[in-house]
Amino acid sequence: MIIKTLTVGPILTNSYIVGDESSKEGMIIDPGGDGKRIVDEVRRLGLTIKYVVNTHGHFDHTLANSEVMTALKMLQDSPPALAIHPADATLLAVGGGAAWFGVQADPSPPPDLELNEGDVLTLGDIELEVWHTPGHSLGSVSLVCPAERVVFDGDVLFNAGIGRTDLPGGDYYTLMNSIKRLLTLPDETKVYSGHGPATTIGNERRSNPWL
Repeated sequence: MIIKTLTVGPILTNSYIVGDESSKEGMIIDPGGDGKRIVDEVRRLGLTIKYVVNTHGHFDHTLANSEVMTALKMLQDSPPALAIHPADATLLAVGGGAAWFGVQADPSPPPDLELNEGDVLTLGDIELEVWHTPGHSLGSVSLVCPAERVVFDGDVLFNAGIGRTDLPGGDYYTLMNSIKRLLTLPDETKVYSGHGPATTIGNERRSNPWL
């Protein structure tokens, strides 16, 4: 499994390029800025992007949606699908809250694919399960790959932290229930979050001060 982390955009968001070694099918998770840099890395890795996934609709995870989608449509025979949970589609459509922070955001294209609880996204032999993990936003999702013991969880659970719940659509108790669900994963599961360094479920279970 190919996993490349790029820290992008004005709030230093982790954007992930995920791919299958054999088929070279790939996915971009949370293109939060620096679209050219993301696409250049996709080309370096030799991947054909099947999905561009927003784990949620906040602007720091979606700023480069338009740039990335436009570039990939020119580079690939088959364009990727832009995917988000339907509960965050409205947030995406109004700029992801960029105006709350005085950030100018290019409009995102509308999503091509709804991500719902229980959906499975495939990249060659890799399967990523969609878990609806709200609390940071109404439509936050986590992508879980049980075979590789990996989860991409957006702004739900961080290394020594948790997602903020003070923005519209946030709710502390809902977030904590989502985190409890993530904690059912095996301790060795690697957690790739929207900000900060990677961690593991076991490490957060033992030492996260919020838990």
